[in-house]
Amino acid sequence: MKKMIISGVTALALLTGGVVGVGGVGSSVEAAQATLKFKDVPSTHWAAAAINSAVEQGYFKGYTDGTFKPSSPVTKAEMASILGRLSDQPNASSPGINNFTDVPEWAKGGVSSAIQKGFINPTSYQGKLDAKASLKRGEMAIWLTSGLATVDLDYKQALSDVTNTVIPAKEYFTGTLITSQKNAVAVAMGTGLMSVYNDKMFGADRTTTRAEVAVLIARYATVAKTKPSNYKGLNELRQVGLTGTNINIIAPKYKKTPENKVSPNVEYSEVTDDFTKVRNKNIITDTQHADLKIKNWIIVNTFAKGTERSIYYPVFVDEGFTLLRGAYYSFPELELNVKNNNMNRLQAGSLLNSATINPMNSPTSDAFAAYGGHVINDFTKNRGVFAVKNPVYWSRGLLHFDKEILSDVSLVSKEGPTYSVIATD
Repeated sequence: MKKMIISGVTALALLTGGVVGVGGVGSSVEAAQATLKFKDVPSTHWAAAAINSAVEQGYFKGYTDGTFKPSSPVTKAEMASILGRLSDQPNASSPGINNFTDVPEWAKGGVSSAIQKGFINPTSYQGKLDAKASLKRGEMAIWLTSGLATVDLDYKQALSDVTNTVIPAKEYFTGTLITSQKNAVAVAMGTGLMSVYNDKMFGADRTTTRAEVAVLIARYATVAKTKPSNYKGLNELRQVGLTGTNINIIAPKYKKTPENKVSPNVEYSEVTDDFTKVRNKNIITDTQHADLKIKNWIIVNTFAKGTERSIYYPVFVDEGFTLLRGAYYSFPELELNVKNNNMNRLQAGSLLNSATINPMNSPTSDAFAAYGGHVINDFTKNRGVFAVKNPVYWSRGLLHFDKEILSDVSLVSKEGPTYSVIATD
């Protein structure tokens, strides 16, 4: 895909607060130099390079007082007009009609173009865009990922695949992420188009700033010309959404357990390596203290570096921590139905007697605490006795590769299928 640009004096006016000079953009060198002169954008600013590039390409122009105002919000009308001028963005196959009644005259053409290019779906609104309001990040994620779905149908499929995924953002773990924005946030994060803040929040309700838009313009152009399958993080999010686990991506050496290594009490014709067969199903336990279901199962390799890391690494593991003997972390999300009024966490551990899926332990990292995920301590009181009948929390175990301690991971559902996998050479 070619570099996406906008053109014309109107485009320059979009994000300048209405204070614009007369004439064209000028040369790239002049624009770049202008950026370097912004009093409020030092070279150490986190978005300095992106702002420099955006000014050079004509997306922005500074204010007459020599500032850029990187933290100033961007309105929906302004952003729609910019997106509508991305020259290499294809038109949607069945675009909606601009029936918004609150779009200012100067932005009507830009909004219509953004609709044509698949960024905005008018049917998601009630006839009003709230065009003068500041654009929030959740809505920005929807616009940008809708644009990606127009570029490549596999991005459209990805938006569907992540419906039931685990999103590495605090709002997901605390249950405050709006359902209508969840899929878009997942794809935006899986591609690296958008990410969480230092407080681990995606910030769906936070306004989008001029600096952020400068960064997003460049990132969108890159993502739009990249196949979804090239993003490891997005692949994980899709796999978790579709199957409940990322084990096939992070630990592909774990395959279906051969018949000679499966318990003789298990009918091998019922054995599968498809986790969907046991996801959210009642698992047969060793004791009768509680019923148990596994909602999701996340695997993290603590030895992986850089782009090889799981997208879930920063959620569950503190930076620099590694496990011994080549083990990977196993983080199952469990749902219990406690039957024994005095069941404690030790008895929870006896439900499966598994080092890999251990209901007695939960993540103890500072990272996970920052994301606000539920742990077993949230539901227990004195002496570790459960105070809640139906707790849902994340547990912690180990996925082994050491042959001296290696054993299969087997989950037998009451409905019949047995999920059983073991590490292969």
